Amino acid sequence: MGGARVGRRQFIGAAAMAPIALSGAGSAWAHGGKTARPNIVYILADDLGYADLKTFGGHGANTPHLDAMACEALRLPQAYANSSVCSPSRVALITGKYPGRMRVGLEEPIALPNPAVGLDPKLATLPHMLRNAGYATSLVGKWHMGFPPHYGPLKSGYDRFYGFLEGGGDYFRNDATTLGLQLGQMYEDMEPVERIGYLTDQLGDRSIAELQHFAKGDAPFMLSLHFNAPHWPWEGPEDQAISKDMSNLMHPTGGSVEVYAEMVRSLDANIGRVLAELRRLGLHDNTIVIFASDNGGERFSDTWPLIGLKGELLEGGIRIPLLMRWPGRFPAGGVSQQVISLFDLYPTLLHAAGVSLAPDYEIDGMDLLGVLQGRAEPVQRKLYWRHKTKDQAAVRDGDWKYLRINGHEHLYNLGKDQRERAERKDIETDIFNRLKQDWADWNAQMLPYPEDSYSTSIPGLADRY
Repeated sequence: MGGARVGRRQFIGAAAMAPIALSGAGSAWAHGGKTARPNIVYILADDLGYADLKTFGGHGANTPHLDAMACEALRLPQAYANSSVCSPSRVALITGKYPGRMRVGLEEPIALPNPAVGLDPKLATLPHMLRNAGYATSLVGKWHMGFPPHYGPLKSGYDRFYGFLEGGGDYFRNDATTLGLQLGQMYEDMEPVERIGYLTDQLGDRSIAELQHFAKGDAPFMLSLHFNAPHWPWEGPEDQAISKDMSNLMHPTGGSVEVYAEMVRSLDANIGRVLAELRRLGLHDNTIVIFASDNGGERFSDTWPLIGLKGELLEGGIRIPLLMRWPGRFPAGGVSQQVISLFDLYPTLLHAAGVSLAPDYEIDGMDLLGVLQGRAEPVQRKLYWRHKTKDQAAVRDGDWKYLRINGHEHLYNLGKDQRERAERKDIETDIFNRLKQDWADWNAQMLPYPEDSYSTSIPGLADRY
């Protein structure tokens, strides 16, 4: 199956590898008279580097709660985002499709409100499918897939929303502006609200309140907790004075490794609070908890041993930390070398919830539930990426990776050289030519970039330009 587009029939075939049979949408697993379908808590960091967690090789001790979670979870060091920037990566996660199949996925990322650009409310998104199957759904935090009145989380499967619509915002203020735009306005559902306090703490507080709300009902739930941290601006919990004088939220003149570490520590502490609340409410044992980043790390992040950053198709721009915890179903403290991408979570989570795909809704992601549970052997993947800035292209097939960036082409064997240093294109010419053609064939299936679509990268930091 690899990276080929997966239809409904293929999805069901792959699901047969896993131990839990698919059920019809809306059905439940009976257990003691109550639903036993798993709850889902999906925690997404923003621009976190591959090695910012100690359990993924980081040198600091900034993430004790996530490192403790890793002891109870399955760790996936070969995990990828489907884009090197925010919006298209989130589009892939929520739809199960390559972002290039949809107009909204051609913005890298969405920079300005545009009535023609947003996540189509008619798409069978992951929260939409779960809600139709009886799940309660809530998004806390970042949306970044289109603006009202045409688009928004309540139009794409979420019952409840507390967060912001843009790609970023100040950690202390609702009214910060950049390039003449107000960023970070908070919404309760779709009504503007004021907030007081550090943004990461606010999202942690609200997520705990959402868990308490869900615990009062009988329905299984999906909570999407999409933090802004550690995205710019570079403001730790004690940096409100910096916020008062901020004129450009992208903060090109500020930040440091130390401030970034404070932001990551705050992220970790709030995740620890959410995980503790799951235990207190008795929800721990039947809740799938996922932790990931939406793309590779930004300028102060740790991506060792990878090179490249957000906005680049080098491994550091697309490889992400991924933890998946489901007590008794995923091996605690286990490590899987399965190559996996965010859009694979769409069919995998639906399978875990006993929900079939919508008829005629084709996806690119692969159901990997059986592999993650250790009931099936790992499968070889073929994954594709593109990024408009610097004319970037990449494909990974097994251990081999073809990369094009700013007119320069490369071939690397990631199994032996994940730092992308040992150039193989003039030695393995057959593999190089095959992957280059495979990417061209895949790209022909995607929508072309409009001339006016936005695309960004961190200028001047990659060492392969």
